[in-house]
Amino acid sequence: MPDRIDDAKRAQRAERRERRQQLSDANRTTAEAGITRQLDALVAAHDARSVSCYLSTPMEPGTRRFVTGAIDRGIRVLLPIMRPDGLLDWVVADPDAPEHEASLGVTEPEGELLGPIAVGDVDLMIIPAASVDRTGMRLGWGRGYFDKTIGSMEKPPPVYAVIYDSEFVDELPRDVHDQYVTGVVTPTRTLTLAPAGR
Repeated sequence: MPDRIDDAKRAQRAERRERRQQLSDANRTTAEAGITRQLDALVAAHDARSVSCYLSTPMEPGTRRFVTGAIDRGIRVLLPIMRPDGLLDWVVADPDAPEHEASLGVTEPEGELLGPIAVGDVDLMIIPAASVDRTGMRLGWGRGYFDKTIGSMEKPPPVYAVIYDSEFVDELPRDVHDQYVTGVVTPTRTLTLAPAGR
């Protein structure tokens, strides 16, 4: 049974990667503008003063403009750093901090490491995804960092996954370690799907 689930997940991830690679630069720019508007409104709706986000890669819906704008408005933004033990460490976002390409094509900022539990203090988590279904089940990219992080939190804040509109689907394969998200943010809308901490 787990093999069938893994195979289904791999196939869906491959399909999402291929679709994302086919997007034009104009489509990416338009999507980033939409994501920025949606995330700004989400932060305002939650009256969030501290959030976690991530530095999007060229293939992901853009979050960088949102991160810069949030910092400018005095919001504390934590960005993830992958650790060898499969957990995430965190640094405070600084637009002037250097970045480096980590493993798996992920861009990470440099800065003082705050430890994995630092994310427990944020008002809102904004995370990447390959896809999300109507129940809030999230398909990640197979590394498990965010599933482990959310699963280890006693009371997680609201968690929203950033995806393209076409990546919001009716149903996704689910394994025991997979974590639900509170909602999704796409370039055109924000949907709340389940209570925080489900």
